[in-house]
Amino acid sequence: MSLCIKRLVDPICSDPHELVRRTRRRRELTARILDAALAELRDYGLKRTSVENVARRAGLARATIYRRFANKPELVRVVAVREVSRMMEHVTRRVASLPTVQERVVEGFVAGVRLARDDSLLTKLLASEPETTLPYLTVDSEGALAAIRLLLVAQLMDTPEPLGLADPEATAEVMVRLGLSVLFAPRGHIPLDTEEDLRAFATTFLLPLLR
Repeated sequence: MSLCIKRLVDPICSDPHELVRRTRRRRELTARILDAALAELRDYGLKRTSVENVARRAGLARATIYRRFANKPELVRVVAVREVSRMMEHVTRRVASLPTVQERVVEGFVAGVRLARDDSLLTKLLASEPETTLPYLTVDSEGALAAIRLLLVAQLMDTPEPLGLADPEATAEVMVRLGLSVLFAPRGHIPLDTEEDLRAFATTFLLPLLR
């Protein structure tokens, strides 16, 4: 279809304001679906949450959900990525005023683990449905892992003196995987209960990765 004809049949081509309005409506609709899915997960858990119930809570047709998300696992993964991104943005704000990347790594690790532990939904799902929840946080966690990794890379690169890291993304991913191990297996030889314990862990095992 030529550009001229397309402009005749699709007003969005000739009206940039309509493009902005449509984009905003799509974003609002997606947020509405994700909010409903998050509420269902909090109220009923992972196993009992269904696309049908999410649609009902959002006041939408089931087909509307499926036009944006292929299935329930995809919907849950997007909810997880959004919540992880929000959490990491909160951590980033918490450490933004610290002067060195080393301090931001240590305090960001402490704040991130504490936030994850305090998250009632994550705690509830890990306690009541570990066999269903863990795959979303491990083998199917690519989206959430990438979100954390990219935000951490930004922190590693935000320093006046280059760290000389050969692969900042690999360094960030190792740090994220260590953090996840602390969440999933908090009991062991290394104490990880208090903020001071977490701070000592980060200082001992994360900071050497920056050298």
